[in-house]
Amino acid sequence: MTAGRTLGQLLFCSLAAYAFARIEFPGRDIIFVVVLSVLMVPSYVFLVPQYLIMKDLHWLNSMQALIVPGLFSSFGTFLLRQFFLSLPKELDEAAFLDGANHFQIYWHVVLPLARSALIALAILTILWSWNDLIWPLVVNDSPDKMILAVGLASLRGEHGTDFPALMAGAVLASWPMLVMFIIFQKQFIEGIVITGSKG
Repeated sequence: MTAGRTLGQLLFCSLAAYAFARIEFPGRDIIFVVVLSVLMVPSYVFLVPQYLIMKDLHWLNSMQALIVPGLFSSFGTFLLRQFFLSLPKELDEAAFLDGANHFQIYWHVVLPLARSALIALAILTILWSWNDLIWPLVVNDSPDKMILAVGLASLRGEHGTDFPALMAGAVLASWPMLVMFIIFQKQFIEGIVITGSKG
């Protein structure tokens, strides 16, 4: 689930961010404001509509139900758009003169330069997906489809909790995120700093 959401957000958010930052089209700013307005709505508001969509698609108790709603995020689009705005427009113009189209510029020019911002978004997405509890709990009730956070929550018993097992599970669940942050902390901090430097 974490890998699917992360790859989806890196692809779809970067494509949307490139369009909002580098391509002029009618209504671009209005559409971007609508995308940003999603950030002002609590995520719990979307639980019932998303659940009904998953039910109509017959995706309950499946990996699709866990991954598809998390393939795109307004925050990721905003983060990458801010980074893309900081890149000089001359890069696009030079690529256009060489005969490149928008997708080629996005893939060969902009994405390689956005490595630190993409790593920052990947780390944040991995962290949010790894710790997600409510959505997997809503769409999956099958024990073999439970993710780690739901499994840990199920260790709490109504008539007693095995706290040593719960704490051991919590430590095991947190160490992959800690190791990942230690490995990529330089790129993560660099991506956040560079992204916030231009508005």
